Amino acid sequence: MTSALFRISFFLLTFWVISFSSQAQETSVLEINGAGELIGSDGYERLVGDVKMKHQNSLIYCDSAHFFRLENKARLFGNVRIVDTEDPVQTTSRYAEYDGNTKLAKLRNNVVFTNQKTTLTTEYLDYDREANIAYYFNDGKVVDSVNVLTSQRGTYEVNIEKITFKNDVVLVNPDYTMKTNDLIYLTIPKTAETKGLTNLISTEGNTLDAQNGSFYDTQGKKFRFYEGVVETETSRIKAKELFYSELDAYYEGKENVSVLNKERQVEVFGDVGEYWDERKYSLVHGNALVRRYFEKDTLYMASDSLISQDGEADSMKYLLAFRSVRLVKSDMSGVADSLVYNYADSSIQLFKSPVMWNQKSQITADSMVFYIANEELERVFMKDKVFVITQDTIMNFNQMKGRTMDGYFRDGQMERIDIEGNGESLYFALQADTISQGINKTLSANIKLRFKDGAIQRVTYGIKPDGKFTPFQLITEENSRLEGFNWRFEERPTLEDIFLWRKPDEIDLDAENLFNEPDIELILPTEEDIRKSLEKRGWKPEKKIPSQL
Repeated sequence: MTSALFRISFFLLTFWVISFSSQAQETSVLEINGAGELIGSDGYERLVGDVKMKHQNSLIYCDSAHFFRLENKARLFGNVRIVDTEDPVQTTSRYAEYDGNTKLAKLRNNVVFTNQKTTLTTEYLDYDREANIAYYFNDGKVVDSVNVLTSQRGTYEVNIEKITFKNDVVLVNPDYTMKTNDLIYLTIPKTAETKGLTNLISTEGNTLDAQNGSFYDTQGKKFRFYEGVVETETSRIKAKELFYSELDAYYEGKENVSVLNKERQVEVFGDVGEYWDERKYSLVHGNALVRRYFEKDTLYMASDSLISQDGEADSMKYLLAFRSVRLVKSDMSGVADSLVYNYADSSIQLFKSPVMWNQKSQITADSMVFYIANEELERVFMKDKVFVITQDTIMNFNQMKGRTMDGYFRDGQMERIDIEGNGESLYFALQADTISQGINKTLSANIKLRFKDGAIQRVTYGIKPDGKFTPFQLITEENSRLEGFNWRFEERPTLEDIFLWRKPDEIDLDAENLFNEPDIELILPTEEDIRKSLEKRGWKPEKKIPSQL
């Protein structure tokens, strides 16, 4: 009884395995659905005219075919069309080879691969139906509702709507053209990610360049660049990581940020920065630095944070610097807590215990405003607790104090100072600019001083001045200083100090750019090519006659 049951169970199992294998084999076999004429047998058949074949969920059409039944393969000729009955995928070509075992279709000549609104055209395409992946080589073009992409090689992963482009990649849409050598494009969100060198030019002429790749939302018009530079007609922005929203005209940079205002010739550097193009407004912080270009000179300003505004009205044209401000120019330098640079009149306002140095002069006050004209320091206005110290030809300290003070400069040197309110002056009387005779100390409501080569040449006092002269032999350190004297020349910032704070990361204007490469490569003929061309035109090489002995 047990033996009989075992034989029955074994028979049923064997029948089920054979039936399953048979069904599996049937589903993977290429089938002929129709043809105008069928020629051949014994494993090889030639189908001619209106050929229809089927493999699983694919319908195959062509003008004629060679069917290798035993190998489960077919060669398809003329008006080849493969239609997927489950997915919206269709391919057409002039010639194809189809392998029913590996589910691989090799399509050649005028290949068109269509998936809904995405169309791929090429001359050589391998379509792996098992993985639903198409590979093209020797140039291809992908077109969807927004973009046109071309490259030498590409891979289309249909299931995840992902296309990878390799070598000489060009993306074109109505707003810009982009070039790179490695790009991944997702057809549903229409986003593009690149690796390595990437260059882009917009229809307005703006350029976006990245050395280490980028990410693009082509519909939202948002871009992210790595080691990127964006340049417009009025500005140039650079950062290690740069985000740009075209619709908002907004930039955000991280690490080694620089923002150049071309019209003002002002460049701002920092760790993190934001820029609103329409408002011409930028915010930079983290070891911030300003570089203001003049024709013959450059002004550097360093601080923790910077705000630049370049609006239409004069009142909206300024640059603000906050905390630990230092500035350096060839003829001046200074420190302050905060600063306002006005683009309209080239004035520099310093606040909270500012100190300015100009060659042999030091100026301190609660607040001060400097004016630059023709690239040189022209005038300074100081208010509250004003104290000016200048050194004469033998390094004596001439000193002036007052409530407010106007200073005027010529060729970078102090030329005139006008003191208004509570004026005090102390200056050394010199003989022939080399010998000190004594000190003149005067109290007056108003004082006017004139300088020549940094030394006091003439002093004019207001009503009822109170003066005292101290001869040279009676001069002491105490009577040669006004109250509040503090010579701080060692605090004067230098360009080396500025560069220790932040060394500007310069842009390589000659960096590689794919738009500079010619679209056509000229191949010069070899000597062999020239010889063959001449022979086709009837030219024959001269025969050499052996010389007679």
